[in-house]
Amino acid sequence: MIGMHVPKVVFKTRVRDATMDASNPYRWQDLPSEVVFAGKRVAVFSLPGAFTPVCSTRQCPAYEELHDELRALGLDEVYCVSVNDAFVMFQWAKHLSITKTRLLPDGSGHFTRRMGMLVNKEHLGFGYRSWRYSMVVADSVIEQFFCEPGINDTGSDDDPYTVTSPEVMIEYLRSRA
Repeated sequence: MIGMHVPKVVFKTRVRDATMDASNPYRWQDLPSEVVFAGKRVAVFSLPGAFTPVCSTRQCPAYEELHDELRALGLDEVYCVSVNDAFVMFQWAKHLSITKTRLLPDGSGHFTRRMGMLVNKEHLGFGYRSWRYSMVVADSVIEQFFCEPGINDTGSDDDPYTVTSPEVMIEYLRSRA
């Protein structure tokens, strides 16, 4: 993975539009991955799903809590990618009070599939989801990649959370300073 370009996809997002005269003033906005990654150094962490236990109680809140430290170590942004749609990601961010970390909806799993991280979790009622991974991306090129052990879609309900924590990311960034 290291040295490879991140996939070129379009994230389907929703953005607030104050010019809209509606009770729900949000419009669709395509967000090409080139816009997300080009000319920036960013942290990306991907997880199985919004509102799931480890993702909601540990990983996403930890990245939000350590966001400023990650930025101080030379990152321009911190992104969370999940195979969930824009509506779910918006509500999840609200529920967790996420304001610094940017949540990217990969509703159809195109980015996740092209990263080689799409796993079948139908046995849990999830369908296809992301395996847990994190990475540093510099100008669209993967600089560092961390993947939880045991990637599978064979019916296991293992959900490891070790090497994809923000603390591991911070340790890596400090080693490069």
